[in-house]
Amino acid sequence: MKPGNIIEVNGLKKAYKTSKRDPGLINAIKALFKRQYMEKEALKGITFSVKKGEILGLIGPNGAGKSTTIKALSGVLFPTSGTVEVLGYTPWEEREDYVQHIGVVFGQKPQLVWDLPAMDSFEMHKEVYNIPPREYATRLKRMIRLLSLEEVVKKPVRDLSLGERMKCKLVASLLHNPDLVFLDEPSIGLDVIAKNIMRDFIIETNKHNRTTFIITTHDMQEIERLCKRVIIINHGGIVYDGPLHGIKQQFQSFKVVDVKMETERNTFSKKGCTVLEKRPYELRIQIDTKKTTIKEVINLLIKRYDVADINVSDPPIEEIIELVFRQ
Repeated sequence: MKPGNIIEVNGLKKAYKTSKRDPGLINAIKALFKRQYMEKEALKGITFSVKKGEILGLIGPNGAGKSTTIKALSGVLFPTSGTVEVLGYTPWEEREDYVQHIGVVFGQKPQLVWDLPAMDSFEMHKEVYNIPPREYATRLKRMIRLLSLEEVVKKPVRDLSLGERMKCKLVASLLHNPDLVFLDEPSIGLDVIAKNIMRDFIIETNKHNRTTFIITTHDMQEIERLCKRVIIINHGGIVYDGPLHGIKQQFQSFKVVDVKMETERNTFSKKGCTVLEKRPYELRIQIDTKKTTIKEVINLLIKRYDVADINVSDPPIEEIIELVFRQ
């Protein structure tokens, strides 16, 4: 493993064998005696590495291979081929020792005892991971304060909202001070204020302990706030691995122009331009920079209309990511 890396993945593949049959009762009866199978490649030989202290965003559409990657990295899943080394371990071969050094939060997986207060689950984690009492008390007090859970941890888990449970699950996963934490949709069920609290908590933990986080989410605001680097997975392969701002440079081929006019106009046409919104005195235009230039469009607008204001901006990151998925 190269110096500074805590994860190295090389040529990771995972194929699933599933049965298939045509619809209908006759085909269902035939399948009882002779099944047909098909193989689906969830991962097609992906390769990447992660340095200690990174907050990495792992994004992609449903079925792209994100969860399969996380399961292989956490030791839950045996790959078909390829190698994975995390913190010096092969996750699925040395799982008992390996799990002492990682934390995992899966959005829909139970990690807390349903009928007991979250505090009791924390105490159980203390015993399971042999956390020294003084470290446990100090660490727990700090996390409860940062996540505003003073009263929440005293209630039975079944009485907590989804967002409150997610925050408690995050505490449980970090109590043993792991080197690496996998977060799968960590902000699910959280309102705007709670999301900001959780994001600040992740950033603070990363700075305070140099904890490495790998985050899978569909919330692009979360990615923009937390991650300097992202990996985009689609159809089982990596289509982008690099800084977040690099996505715009590599995949963005259009700009958005907002125009305000002194006189009422709501039409505009030019090759490479699409009117997204129109109001009596305003137009919102999308420019395909492969077909025309911003300068040409602005000059044409000024020539045709009594322009009061023009603003040129990038499209939202969500739209760019959606374009990457389509391509």
